[in-house]
Amino acid sequence: MSSQLLSLYIAGRTAAAERALRNLKEIISPLAVDGRRLEIEVIDILEHPQLAEDDRILATPVVIKKRPPPVRRVVGDLSEHDKVLIGLDLKGL
Repeated sequence: MSSQLLSLYIAGRTAAAERALRNLKEIISPLAVDGRRLEIEVIDILEHPQLAEDDRILATPVVIKKRPPPVRRVVGDLSEHDKVLIGLDLKGL
C-alpha cells in the first residue's frame, strides 16, 4: 500500500505553526488505519529557504500533499478539518 506524504511549510516555531501542525496531526490520525501510511514532514522555510523556493511557497503555514499525485495545497492553520481533507483530496480515505 502506498504512503501519503504531506509537507507542512512553516516560518519559524510560531504559535500559528504549532497550531497548524497540531491540526494536521488531528486530521490525519483517524486516516492512519488499515496499513495506510501518512507521513508529515515539517519544513521551516527560515532554515531551508531553497526548499520553499523550489515548491513556490508564498505564504505559511501551508501543507502540500506530494504523494500520491496530483499535488494539492492548503494554506492556513488547518482548523477547518473537512475543508483540509477535501483540499488535500484525502476525504475518501
